[in-house]
This record gives sequence, C-alpha cells and structure tokens, in this order.
Amino acid sequence: MVLKTFGWSFAITALGLVAAVLYGGWEAFGIVAILCVLEISLSFDNAVVNAGILKKMNAFWQKIFLTIGVLIAVFGMRLVFPVVIVAISAKIGPIEAVDLAFNDADRYQELVTDAHPSIAAFGGMFLLMIFLDFIFEERDIQWLRWIERPLAKLGKVDMLSVCIALIVLLVSAMTFATNAHQHGGAHADKAQTVLISGIAGLITYLIVGGLSGYFENKLEEEEEREHEAEEEAVRSGKQVTVVQLAGKAAFFMFLYLEVLDASFSFDGVIGAFAITNDIVLMALGLGVGAMYVRSLTVYLVRQGTLDDYVYLEHGAHYAIGALAVLLMVTIQYQIPEVVTGLIGVALIAWSFWSSVRRNKRLAEAEGNADAPGDKTEVSSGV
Repeated sequence: MVLKTFGWSFAITALGLVAAVLYGGWEAFGIVAILCVLEISLSFDNAVVNAGILKKMNAFWQKIFLTIGVLIAVFGMRLVFPVVIVAISAKIGPIEAVDLAFNDADRYQELVTDAHPSIAAFGGMFLLMIFLDFIFEERDIQWLRWIERPLAKLGKVDMLSVCIALIVLLVSAMTFATNAHQHGGAHADKAQTVLISGIAGLITYLIVGGLSGYFENKLEEEEEREHEAEEEAVRSGKQVTVVQLAGKAAFFMFLYLEVLDASFSFDGVIGAFAITNDIVLMALGLGVGAMYVRSLTVYLVRQGTLDDYVYLEHGAHYAIGALAVLLMVTIQYQIPEVVTGLIGVALIAWSFWSSVRRNKRLAEAEGNADAPGDKTEVSSGV
C-alpha cells in the first residue's frame, strides 16, 4: 500500500537528488535534500486538510484535484513562482531570469543578492503572519504550553498579529537604513524598498487569507444546504441524490482547495529563499516535496488519518516562524544555508518525537485506567 501510494514520489525523489549532484555536486545534493524535508514538513498539515475535504467529494472531483490541481500546485507555485519573484525583485523578465540562472550564474547571483533585501522582507512578513496567526489562536491541543497558553490569551486582542508584524518590519527597515549609512550609505536607498516589500508581503497574506476564508464560508454554506436537503428528502420519503448534492458543492470545494494549496505553497517557496537563491535547486527541492503532498493526500483519503501526530502542525508553524525571523535577519546579515535549513528540520523532528511520546502516554493511561479524553489531550503538551 505504501509503495503503491508513494512509488512515484520515491522515484522522483531519486531523480531529483541525482539531478542535484550532476548540477552542483554534493553541496547541491544537501540543499535539495533539506528543501525536500522542509517542503514535506510544511505541507504535512496541508495534506491533512486536503484529505479531510477531498473525502467529501465524488470520485470525479477527487481525480480533478489530484491531477489538474496538483499540476497547478507543482508547476505553477513551486516552479514558476520562484522565477517570478526573482524576476520582479531583480527587475528582469522571467525568461531572462531562467536564462541567467543556467548560462550566467555569476550575473544571476549578483542580481539575486542585490534583490535579496526586498525578497527577504516580502517573505519574512508573509511567513511571520502565518506563524503569529497560528500562535495567537486558542486551541485544545497545545505543544509548548508555557508559550502557547499566554500567547493564546493575548491573541484575543484584535489585529495584534498585524501590529506586531508591522513593528518588526519598521525596526528591520530602520536598522537596515542606519547600518547602511554607517558603512557609507551604499544601500541606504534600499531601506524604502525593504519597507515597501514587507508591506506587499503583508498585503499578500491578507488577500490569500481572505480568499481562503471566503471559499471556506461558501463551502460551509453548500454543506449546510446539502444537509438540509437530505433531511427534507428523508422526511418526505424521497430518494436522496448524493452525487448531485456532492457535485453542487464540489466546485466550491475545488476552488477552496486550490486557494489553500496556493497559501501553503507560499510558505514553502518563501522559506526556500532563506536556504538558497538558486532557482534550479529550489525547483528540484520544492517540486519533489510537492509530490509527497499529493501522495500524503491520497494516503490519508484511502487509509483514514495521520492525526495521531498532533504536534506536527505546531512544529511546522514554529519552523515557519523561525524561517521568518531568519529571513528578516538576512536583510542585513549573512546566515549559512545549512543553518537555516536544519533549524526547520530540527523543529519538525522535535514535534514528531513529542507526538510519539504523547501517544505512548495516552496508550499507557488507557491501559491503566479510563482517563478523561479532553483533559489528557491538553495536559499532554510539553
């Protein structure tokens, strides 16, 4: 079952890693491997959400999402989007960006390095908003309770995450401008660019979040109408046309899933810029990782759920927060790619280990006595 579901992902992983070695040697191999792990870990909760919605759709719409939808996610967001970001930041055409990456690596690296402050500001704000909205939300299951419990209470203040993000952006831009002036002012004019790019990242997050919320509300409305129609059919003794009802809501489900995929793709792509500026390695790593999102989604639909590892979502979001901070720091200072990559992987591994320990405690508690489920859930946080 595992080989059948993940076979293509395993094969593409092998091809991607071999291509990385041929392209840039073992250093490139390491970067692609880190990007694969990062994309898979950040997209794990996406696969869980996808599976929860996908199982409500009929076979036709499931196939549409797992073929056309994944093509859009892999080639549109993971492969094309990084090129577009580089092109816009460096003020060159997308085709020229790809041509430079393959044929004039030194010039490409110079352009990307020059544009890095704006890329980092845009990505840092986007990722920071994802992390802040997660950490300020009240939730039943808490991983690091000593952090999450007080922050969840603070999260009741309206627009707190936006205010904190803007403060971080202002401090970063002012620090960047001050340091640039002290060292001759070579980059002083880019402080404004950093500020504008950061605001653009914040606006992008709000738009993507707004669209996701819109389609989610539409989906809930359709499901409510479906439920009411089923109840009416039962009362009147009529045959319930499940396929028609599923088809009626399927369009909104598909749109919602695509917007959701796009939003999760953003964090993977932007996080990748914290690890490497090479769009070839980025495309290989993110493309391979995106294949696992599809495989995980199929696995979850067929097998049930992987919700047993409840802290993985927390670990993924802490990794996003760490990448956001690192991106903002790289506006002014250089951080080794291996460091930025391994921090996210370490947080994911820690959350997985915590989930395994929690499951063992729950199993022991069930074996010894009938413990209250809700209390055990909350108290199992680190």
